[in-house]
Amino acid sequence: MQTIQSLQDQLNSTPALILYFSAPECNVCYALKPKLFYAVMAHFDPFEIETIDIEATPDIAAHFGVFAIPTVLVFLQGKEFLRKSRHMSVDEIIEQIERPHRLMCS
Repeated sequence: MQTIQSLQDQLNSTPALILYFSAPECNVCYALKPKLFYAVMAHFDPFEIETIDIEATPDIAAHFGVFAIPTVLVFLQGKEFLRKSRHMSVDEIIEQIERPHRLMCS
């Protein structure tokens, strides 16, 4: 089970991490998740992705200031780089990650 501490440890040890906040009854979350995961894995290496169910772990959502779903938080070298909630496209997220990720990995 994910905890705030386990996610903080992962942030400190992972160069590129996405936290994907969703809930089981969210249809948009359900539709967006596989598209986003596939696009990130196809474009970027290394990148880790964690899904956080805000109903099961509301303390984690509150810790990261997430109050709407879906929400995507992108961390590069442990620092929050991008935050998108509700209305987002996969292409928009990939475009915003591309340059800083390339600089980080070169």
